[in-house]
Amino acid sequence: MKLSVLIDNNTLIDRYLTGEPAVSYFIEADRKKILFDTGYSDAFIRNAQKMNIDILGLDHIVLSHAHLDHTWGLDPLVKLYTEARMEGLDHSEPDLIAHPFVFNSRTDPEMQEIGTLVSPERLSKVFKFQLSNGPRWITENVVFLGEIPRRFDFEHDPLESKINIGGKKTEDDLLDDTALAIITEKGLVIVTGCSHSGICNIVEYAKELCNEEKIADIVGGFHLLNPPEKKIKGIIDYFQKLNVREVHACHCTDLGSKIALSEVCDLKEVGCGLQLEFE
Repeated sequence: MKLSVLIDNNTLIDRYLTGEPAVSYFIEADRKKILFDTGYSDAFIRNAQKMNIDILGLDHIVLSHAHLDHTWGLDPLVKLYTEARMEGLDHSEPDLIAHPFVFNSRTDPEMQEIGTLVSPERLSKVFKFQLSNGPRWITENVVFLGEIPRRFDFEHDPLESKINIGGKKTEDDLLDDTALAIITEKGLVIVTGCSHSGICNIVEYAKELCNEEKIADIVGGFHLLNPPEKKIKGIIDYFQKLNVREVHACHCTDLGSKIALSEVCDLKEVGCGLQLEFE
């Protein structure tokens, strides 16, 4: 299993790729090619080209949740596949895996629309939909977790954004926020987008679904931007007891939270171009 960071907030030294405050990972597992999130722009496509990664050969596209820094790259991805058809280029017909709420409008008091911009009608003309609010096994060893049970009260950290459900705006609990769990010989590799559903909640659910206590790595955002004291303390206490080999916390994880995590686990640097391999 191999994971390549196409988009992150940071770039690595001597890797001349484009960073943006967003997420996009290319995952190869069980002979399948999976794109996890599409970032904010077409930067993930340009970085993939520099890294010799064929975005036109995808088997699956997985969306962690609806927010703009994870889905607004869908528009250039649609254009890429549409133009490939027009030019007669080789391309796959990937399916798109996400929670059904990923297409519901999200609004923020300051930024207005912060959800997915491309309509499901348009996307369904290019990609095959596999929407699910429950877990879905993508391959023998890769599972889309679906809706995450909220078990730890200390992780409750609501946003001010609203979600449109049936024409009515209501508080957004980010029920579509999810992750991937990948089974490897050294334990689970858990891949997150922003962890709005709670990183500890995600890890517990992944362990339960996969019947595995060992964690080889956790890669992605932890939703720790100026977190409340109760939240960061609860997460640090949890990670201190967690059987995890490495942690690649990034994206929406601030410096103070990374420093705190580094005191209880083997925290690693993340940036565009990083490639991780697991047996």
